[in-house]
Amino acid sequence: MRVAVLGCGYVGLELGRQLSAAGHEVVGVRRSESGLAAVESAGLEAVEADVTDAESLADVPDADWVVFAASSGGRGAEAARSVYVQGLRTAIRQFGSRDERPDRLIYTSSTGVYGDHGGDWVDEETPIEPTTEKTEVLAEAERVAREVSAEYGIDGTVARFAGLYGPDRYRLSRYLQGPVTAGYLNMVHRDDAAGAVAYLLREDLLRDDVVVVVDDEPVSKHEFADWLADECGVDRPEKRSKQERLAAGELSEAAERRILTSKRCSNERLRGLGYEFRYPTFREGYRDAIRAYSPES
Repeated sequence: MRVAVLGCGYVGLELGRQLSAAGHEVVGVRRSESGLAAVESAGLEAVEADVTDAESLADVPDADWVVFAASSGGRGAEAARSVYVQGLRTAIRQFGSRDERPDRLIYTSSTGVYGDHGGDWVDEETPIEPTTEKTEVLAEAERVAREVSAEYGIDGTVARFAGLYGPDRYRLSRYLQGPVTAGYLNMVHRDDAAGAVAYLLREDLLRDDVVVVVDDEPVSKHEFADWLADECGVDRPEKRSKQERLAAGELSEAAERRILTSKRCSNERLRGLGYEFRYPTFREGYRDAIRAYSPES
């Protein structure tokens, strides 16, 4: 099968490597020439194109599967809408109008669409309740992924990623230095985020459906920070309540939104499909980072 990975970045590159190793042809699409070098270094075919530009997407070869993993670069809601809603719609229409249209599409969303559930468990059956402009955009993009794809006879799947971590994204200092606020961390290692998508494609699972991609163990931030400190051989960090940190004005607007939402995401559906995690919990996933840690770094 030929796979087009639109937005072949942090997760997309690893996805491309895994699919290529399994014998599939992979086309990695980036919007900047500088990003193409990473695609080529991963041994993938590289194409420069912008998901918001149908004309440039015409340069991407026909594909059996399309994975939309483009990023808005951490910018605001309007930038997110341009990429996740307008760009996704443009990509679906561009590929769906071809003589050889894709068989299916996977859109990588976020568990941020659930909003706040007071620490309760959520899964694919839980109604989404986005609480910010950006997560409202992500929820709208999920509808586009399934409904607009269906208009072109393409099966659209939504993969909701929990917080990504892995090489270059361990963020040890955030939890070792503190202060740490109460709440839950829902995480998935980059290799498992990519691995889950590759598994859905290879095994032909969950067409026109939704799946939460998260590891086995949502963990309280306090518990995680203490475990990490113990493993790194440093003092456990200071803990503060949400109210204390808000009152002190210590938080950015984005951080403030994060601490005001709490939930635990279940991977029961993904596990039930037979996917086996490389890093079932943060304990396995952070092993390399802990080995490399130095208090002086």
